Amino acid sequence: MKRDEGRRVWLEVQVESDNDLAALEGALLTARAAELSQIRRRGDRLSFGYGSDSARETMNDEVDQAERRWTMLDRLLESLRTASGGDAK
Repeated sequence: MKRDEGRRVWLEVQVESDNDLAALEGALLTARAAELSQIRRRGDRLSFGYGSDSARETMNDEVDQAERRWTMLDRLLESLRTASGGDAK
């Protein structure tokens, strides 16, 4: 497999009701919002020049990781909505 082809991960989650499904979506939305908050907070610190060079490098790595997690949560939410018959966005 070429690196740019990506992979698919299949997940199966048991839900007992529409309320469980809504709770799952809410938990994923909350996690995604927390990641976005981290991205913005760390990004602001970087743009304002806080910390030493090594601290800024670490913050940059943390922003990259938070962005990756945000993207994965966004994809997971889109898949959940598609699978449950909801809107894709």
